[in-house]
Amino acid sequence: MTTFILRRGQPGCASCPARGARTLGLAAILPGASFSALAADAPAVLNSGDTSWLLVSSVLVLMMLVPGLTLFYGGMARTKNVLSLFTQCFAIAGVIGLLWTVYGYSLAFGDTTGMQAGTVNLHSFIGGFGKLMLHGVGRDSLTGTIPESLFAMFQLTFACITPAIIAGAFAERMKFSSVLLFSALWTTFCYIPLAHMAWSGPGGLLFDWGILEFAGGTVVHINAGVAGLVAALALGPRKGYPQTAMPPHNLVFTLAGAALLWVGWFGFNVGSAVAANDKAGMATLTTQIAASTGILGWLLAEWIRSGKPSALGAASGALAGLVGITPACGFVGPSGALVIGFVAALSCFFAIGALKRRLGYDDSFDAFGLHGVGGIVGSILTGVFAPLAMGGFEELALASQLWIQVKSVLFTVAYCAMATWVLLKITGLLTAGLRVSAEQEQIGLDQTEHSERAYNP
Repeated sequence: MTTFILRRGQPGCASCPARGARTLGLAAILPGASFSALAADAPAVLNSGDTSWLLVSSVLVLMMLVPGLTLFYGGMARTKNVLSLFTQCFAIAGVIGLLWTVYGYSLAFGDTTGMQAGTVNLHSFIGGFGKLMLHGVGRDSLTGTIPESLFAMFQLTFACITPAIIAGAFAERMKFSSVLLFSALWTTFCYIPLAHMAWSGPGGLLFDWGILEFAGGTVVHINAGVAGLVAALALGPRKGYPQTAMPPHNLVFTLAGAALLWVGWFGFNVGSAVAANDKAGMATLTTQIAASTGILGWLLAEWIRSGKPSALGAASGALAGLVGITPACGFVGPSGALVIGFVAALSCFFAIGALKRRLGYDDSFDAFGLHGVGGIVGSILTGVFAPLAMGGFEELALASQLWIQVKSVLFTVAYCAMATWVLLKITGLLTAGLRVSAEQEQIGLDQTEHSERAYNP
């Protein structure tokens, strides 16, 4: 069986005939949409170049979780909790890998039966069960010009890292059993529906709205960031916060993790073109530019505020720029990437340095401050700079596209916040409370949850 599926890389929506006609012949829109007409006009043939790049991209995105995010968060933890962060990231990857195989891929991308462009129904929000246990994903099935098995693997890496991002918000105080159950529930009821709505093609709610979402501004970063904020509020602050100093135990770990995330981000962003083509080339350039200006923006803000730019600030600035450019990287030009990276860094710096302190919530490692805020800024600015992209998408009307982006951001924030709150309540009931005891928190999660130490005396 051969499956033909539209790819990321060009904007397209059923409500925009000009854009739809333009992208139809290129077969390059967003991943996941069944497009049987393409088979009759231009039968898909496996492309070894596209396949090679997606193989590399899948490995790069996996590297972002283990070891990238694991080191980034582990270094910011206190000595008594560093192994708990490592264990959570590894275990989340295992749980979501299983979940994705059993039903996740089918619900997000694999079964688009019942989807109708411009019609809002159940399948606008979630897919079907036609590909449970990856049924039909064989050696000869294709997604565009790559094996469908590789497409499923690439999307699996996205599904794994997204709930792991949330772990940075509730770090050092949530039970391990609660982490695993919440991650499974959240992926099922938050990540999979949003991925389907934005990326599954005509008939998906956000897709039909016309959202520009190249690599995960709403689906990954806003989704995970808002969930992190809700989790931090639901659990309450760590014991002693903010009166007790809780400095990172190993900033070298954190910077090494940030470096791995930076390199892996090219798989995340550029791989989302699902081809080795001109869109991938521009996404490579815009991703690097945004990371560079993000570093400069953050360091400049630190320099002005305290007179001393920091190593952690440089790493945070790079990640803020990368988060900001994620939804835009295939739609904007170099000048747009420069502005997005800089503005995202300043916005995240303000959220972490001022807003968090003023409101008093304990987002341990700033999952909301970096991913939530950076994703919101990047998604909105995509609507500003995509219509202005030189040689890009000038046919887009700036005002209408900006409203589409804002509307999509508001929907994502509202849906994720409400769903996350309910899922945390359910998790707490099923695991007899979300938090470890005060005594266990004082001793540290490494010993109380895993009977291990990161460093033996």
